[in-house]
Amino acid sequence: MKSKKAPTLNQRIRSDIESRILSGEWEPGYRIPFEHELMEQYGCSRMTVNKVLTTLAESGMIERRRRAGSFVARQPPHLEHVALEIPDIAVSVIQRGHVYGFQLLEHAHRKARAGQAEELALVGAGKLLAMRCLHLADGKPLALERRLINPEAVPETLEVDFSVQPPGSWLLQNVSWTRGEHRISAVAATAEEAALLQVPAGTACLTIDRQTWRGEQPITWVRQKFLGDAYDLIARFAPGNR
Repeated sequence: MKSKKAPTLNQRIRSDIESRILSGEWEPGYRIPFEHELMEQYGCSRMTVNKVLTTLAESGMIERRRRAGSFVARQPPHLEHVALEIPDIAVSVIQRGHVYGFQLLEHAHRKARAGQAEELALVGAGKLLAMRCLHLADGKPLALERRLINPEAVPETLEVDFSVQPPGSWLLQNVSWTRGEHRISAVAATAEEAALLQVPAGTACLTIDRQTWRGEQPITWVRQKFLGDAYDLIARFAPGNR
């Protein structure tokens, strides 16, 4: 197994700032340290700091004001909330006492295809990472996954070996996000999907389409198809929750 690469300084600075914002430590309107303060803290060049702040501003997490500095952005009034948490399939399988397995079926770095709305919405005319994966529990197929990642939002994904770590697990461990959307449906497995899942064609599957964003920048889109009798979807709530 390949050793995990240490994050670059650029990635570490960005991750540190994002973590403080998403944890609430730096609230909307908070002034982020000036460029020279970040340069001194991380021992890096102004170019490195400027690149990080520019990326964060483009994603909508911070606002840069001439002469005043950079500030944590105030969220718009139409703020959306995720009704469901994003589970790590590997962790969920292991927590239930089963042996988790994973196979990377396809992996490509290519342009978005015409007519594929989810690809065009993710990267427009740019390039994306496209993968197909098979999740297993105790050696038996559990779910199929089609995963698209926007490398412009997460450039380090171009260097990750996703044959040894599921892309969903890696993203949850390494990438912060501010907004997500789920779409849940019941779909019958096609002949090709059924062959991979080792079930008859037409078997009912629970299908989850999910997209996440950081600010206004899309990060990833995924479609996961679970065998209908192997996955429970539970949402917990209490009176007064909105």
